Amino acid sequence: MIFQRSAFILVLIILLCRLQAQGQDAILRGVVRDSIGKPIEAVSVSINGEPGGTITDQKGKYELRVSPYRELTIVFSFIGYGTEKISVKLNPGEERNLDIRLRNTSKILGTVNIEAARPGDLTVVRIEPRTIEQLPNVSGNFESFLKTMPGVVSNNELSSNYSVRGGSFDENLVYVNDIEIYRPFLVRAGQQEGLSFINPDLVSEISFSAGGFSAMYGDKMSSVLDIKYRIPKKFGGSAYASLLGAGLHLEGSSKNEKFTWLGGLRHRSNQFLLKKLDTQGEYRPKFTDVQTLLNYKLGAKTEISFLGHYSMNQFRVIPSSRETEFGSINEALRFTVYFDGQEIDDFRTSTGALSLTHHINDSLKLKFITSAFYSREKEFFDVLGQYFLDELERDLGSDEFGDVAFNRGVGAFLDHARNELEAFVSTAAHVGSYRVRRHQWQWGLKAQREVIDDQLDEWQYRDSADYSVPHPNDQPGQNGNPNQQIVLNGVVKNKISLSSSRFSAYLQNTWNYDHFTFTLGLRSTYWDLNKEMNISPRAGLSFRPSWSKRLSFRAAGGIYYQPPFYRELRNLEGQINKNLEAQQSIHFVLGSDYQFLAWGREFKLSSEVYYKRMNNLIPYKLDNTRIRYLAKNNASGYATGLDLRVNGEFVSGIESWVSLGILKTEEDIRGDGYYRYFNSDGEEIIPGYTFNSVATDSLRVNPGSIPRPTDQRITFSMFFQDYLPKFPTVRMHLNLVFGTGLPFGPPGNDRYKDILRAPSYRRVDIGFSKIAIDEDGENKSRLPVVKNLKSLIFSLEVFNLLQVSNTISYTWITDVSGRQYGIPNYLTSRLLNFKMQAKF
Repeated sequence: MIFQRSAFILVLIILLCRLQAQGQDAILRGVVRDSIGKPIEAVSVSINGEPGGTITDQKGKYELRVSPYRELTIVFSFIGYGTEKISVKLNPGEERNLDIRLRNTSKILGTVNIEAARPGDLTVVRIEPRTIEQLPNVSGNFESFLKTMPGVVSNNELSSNYSVRGGSFDENLVYVNDIEIYRPFLVRAGQQEGLSFINPDLVSEISFSAGGFSAMYGDKMSSVLDIKYRIPKKFGGSAYASLLGAGLHLEGSSKNEKFTWLGGLRHRSNQFLLKKLDTQGEYRPKFTDVQTLLNYKLGAKTEISFLGHYSMNQFRVIPSSRETEFGSINEALRFTVYFDGQEIDDFRTSTGALSLTHHINDSLKLKFITSAFYSREKEFFDVLGQYFLDELERDLGSDEFGDVAFNRGVGAFLDHARNELEAFVSTAAHVGSYRVRRHQWQWGLKAQREVIDDQLDEWQYRDSADYSVPHPNDQPGQNGNPNQQIVLNGVVKNKISLSSSRFSAYLQNTWNYDHFTFTLGLRSTYWDLNKEMNISPRAGLSFRPSWSKRLSFRAAGGIYYQPPFYRELRNLEGQINKNLEAQQSIHFVLGSDYQFLAWGREFKLSSEVYYKRMNNLIPYKLDNTRIRYLAKNNASGYATGLDLRVNGEFVSGIESWVSLGILKTEEDIRGDGYYRYFNSDGEEIIPGYTFNSVATDSLRVNPGSIPRPTDQRITFSMFFQDYLPKFPTVRMHLNLVFGTGLPFGPPGNDRYKDILRAPSYRRVDIGFSKIAIDEDGENKSRLPVVKNLKSLIFSLEVFNLLQVSNTISYTWITDVSGRQYGIPNYLTSRLLNFKMQAKF
């Protein structure tokens, strides 16, 4: 606790020192005009060799904060005008006026074909990949940056899973170069997960929508993450190495630029990180993936592309012991476990996609895609644990404060699994676009085949003080002898083979009229397993008023269907429900963007208010990263909230942002009522745990609406970057995430019990970097060893700076009296990591 307070004070000191340093900055302001004295709007004003800057307003005015004592070159540039460079050197606190005139140098240009990456996606936020390169990231996964976006919830830094606006992990679409990406099925904990598909070193474009997305995107209810990989122009690459892993990427192009290639290799081992968990033992995680993107131009208007990916994620642990302290000052408890056995997991996935793109003319584009995904997964474990539950001495004046006062109970558990799964998904698709005057037509067709083979064999045994829990009914066995039956928990035994086909199509049109953009689309799906067809209309409108170029409004909505995939079909007992129908979510989204000047720099305030009405929901239980569905369409619900985000240069030259999300999501499960039973003394009888007692009275309880598993009411995140004014190559990168507690409850099918709240998620990661060689051309080294490097950065990262013990899930034990204890499973503690990055 003392260190947490000290670390928090350290963060405040860093921010306050930054504010004080900004107060000592000098200010350069003025007006930019053309040759006849007319003010020019949107002129870029920047410092040569440093990122960022500002732009002029409608009256040609600008204001730029600059570091004192340094000889700086101020660059004024605008399309159609000559660039002006002025050298200045200011004193601390000095305010200087500098007016500039730019000369018109417009020339007649040839025809240029400009095409938006995704026309009509009015709710999509685009993020510059370079902005998040230095984001402190303990998992190494690309999706970690999404946790800083409004509306996104993820309380597990080890996992790439995330939920958006009250949805589940399975409700998010991920595309790479128009190919839908799939995830392993059997992963149940973040430490097993390994590397996600997206390789950050290969990314050129990032687009994200938290809801209200257009019909061109597929059949999920919550969000879309759309990634584009880079098309290289010349040979280059990058490499990184840290205490947690290493990676290499290479790219190049033929001399005539007809053939381009891009490839990446990553290897990661979280062994150093997992030693910080409560469960001690021998961890052997190995995560490796390789992927490539090949492009070849068959002609001026035709090109063929191949995207390939192979991933091998292996996790092995031989646990030895665990000690976890939990509870409150009035009831401080210690859970101690000694283990025997091991866990071995192996997840291997591969993806291949071939696409052919042909431009009939400047207006008509056709693309044909075939892809295949294969996953082979194994989850084997036999882990025996013998535990002691002790109450600790809580008298502050006692010499034995914090030691064991007395034992609450002893017991043992045995977890067993032999689960194997193979999945093969193949697709054939066509997408096209046609532009005519102010209209942009887009369409798509897709056929998909799925083959799943799943062999399930898992169970749990619980023993408390030499009693099997739950205890068998207190009834005589054969020949009048006591019943010696052993009851196992969580028994799942089944062998499943499932094959089916899906078909989908969409058509949408985007109109552009002056200050308005309107998108109207229709999407249809059909699945031959349950013979269900769905029609999904979607629409979006954006408006930029003529009286303000800095303000825009948007509205979007539609009906979103999510046909079940394999995991939704399987219930907690491992049985398949082939009659399960698609879940439905009706989106209503209103949003606005406002660009404003502060401290002489551009900022953007984005806000969205939303409401989602959900029907035909499939309730599920969430344990760590594992989703276990009840496989019934017996719930309805809603999600409503507000998302806010401010991004810009809080410090001149480096972008940062702050996000705030407010959410409430609930569901009402039909038929989830239950009875409470009481004996003649008014004492409640717990079936399976209360012995030698007869029920004489009962009470029917209808739970009504309960929070969904992802009901995190408030989330706040900040990604803040800074540098030393006199040494701008020394930088700081701060990632802060806060989220109120998520609902949880004991194991079993009864969702109405999941109304307890876990503690809030609080995490601060901080990184310090030194730019030895600057990618923008500054600080070039003359050493022969590194003269060919474009950039070289050394980083020191401190993960979980405040040493907060965040809870990801609970281990449940029960004593013979029927009382259940939820033992918190904590995430990683503080860790130092050294990292080196180079580009060439």
